[in-house]
Amino acid sequence: MKQRFVKAAFYRGGTSKGVMLHARDCPADPAQLDRMLLAILGSPDPFGRQLDGMGGGVSSLSKAAIVGPPTIPGADIDYTFAQVAISQPVVDWGANCGNLSSAIGPFAVDEGLVRVEDGMATIRIHQVNTRKLIHARFAVAGGLAVVEGACAIGGVAGTGAPITLDFLDPGATVTPALLPSGTELETIEVDGTAYEVSLVDACNPVVFVASASLGLTGTELPAAIEQRRDVMARLDQIRRVAGVRMGLGATPDAVGLANPKVAMISGPADVATLSGQVVRAAEHDIGIRIISMERVHGAVTLTGAMCLAVAARIDGTLAARLAARDRRAGSIRVGNPSGIVEVGADVLRDAGRWHARSASVLRTARLLMRGEVAVR
Repeated sequence: MKQRFVKAAFYRGGTSKGVMLHARDCPADPAQLDRMLLAILGSPDPFGRQLDGMGGGVSSLSKAAIVGPPTIPGADIDYTFAQVAISQPVVDWGANCGNLSSAIGPFAVDEGLVRVEDGMATIRIHQVNTRKLIHARFAVAGGLAVVEGACAIGGVAGTGAPITLDFLDPGATVTPALLPSGTELETIEVDGTAYEVSLVDACNPVVFVASASLGLTGTELPAAIEQRRDVMARLDQIRRVAGVRMGLGATPDAVGLANPKVAMISGPADVATLSGQVVRAAEHDIGIRIISMERVHGAVTLTGAMCLAVAARIDGTLAARLAARDRRAGSIRVGNPSGIVEVGADVLRDAGRWHARSASVLRTARLLMRGEVAVR
């Protein structure tokens, strides 16, 4: 059979890369769409490299976005995110990618899906997976998103034009509440060992556990953590038990790969990044090592960083306990294996309940290729 060709673009968004597709070019049948995305990214690949597709062998490089006309009032476009597993024939639709979200506005402008004047544009994105609105603000010149600029972000070489993302009302994306289990801090027992955790759903649901409770310092790089198979297995057990408490599965085995994420967090400390640069304790408020699709992320999922920043604003959470004392002032500086992500989080307590009004962050994005992608 001949290959068929689908119009596509390949973008870097923040510290992720993904294939961008028009909704009009995607099959309506979910099973056909899954098969198409698996073929495009090169999954499943038992060798873990996705050599026969556009994926890069790690979760942050195995992504797709489908963009089309808006289906709700107050939005300019719809954006649906697909996380494609690497070694399994699985496409997970239960989450959003915050980093790739930074490429959605530029893609919509570059492809003519939204018409804007030159200058600063605001694109109102309906994030379909989480049923939330994201406002993306960036410069436009000559009818195209500006690429060149002086904004640098951890984990990405060079600089680019800044893109401000405001995630509006980010709580309760795929669970019923910002605190899905109804409490700021609780205990999960695995094989007779108790772990303090905070279960928070802001931008995406995340299970936060202290690095120290797993015998780690919080300064380890991803490869060193992955070599600890006992730690990786225990983190997945914690994640699955927490997923049941968050309503994401009836049993631990029923909890999916993408959600919830599990993250080890720690107080600020001097730590070397993947580039060899040393991030000083005084330069960040809290550290994170997050697991995504069974791998330790080389930076941090942007939704995970925003969830952590929101959690740090909530009294009584593990994040609030471990974060620097000035967590109430300014943005939360999240230390990760690639540097620092600064996140603004607007959180308040109203009528006895915590509410996240917004989470905001600065990213860059760049169009890497446009044309047609071959589908087997």
